[in-house]
Amino acid sequence: MKNPHIGSTLEEFLAEEGMLAAAQATVAKRMVARQLADLMKKEKLTKDALAKRMKTSRAALDRLLDPANPSVTLTTLGKAACALGRTLRVELAEAAR
Repeated sequence: MKNPHIGSTLEEFLAEEGMLAAAQATVAKRMVARQLADLMKKEKLTKDALAKRMKTSRAALDRLLDPANPSVTLTTLGKAACALGRTLRVELAEAAR
């Protein structure tokens, strides 16, 4: 039996399997968590200090910094960005074809 996925891209395969949106969300969350951790390191900020700047709990910040935890809100992202002197930019990009 011939494999229908031979020659297809990973994105095509994930889309066919109904997993593309979840995979893209996971990648985006991991990228944001990494970027925040890098900024904290650059600015020599502890988690406690950033949580205080954000006016949030350490637990909420831990969820935000955990690349495997998909629970994140735009409000929390916005607070983190502001606390690090950044702005939050969200966009819907055209899908690659």
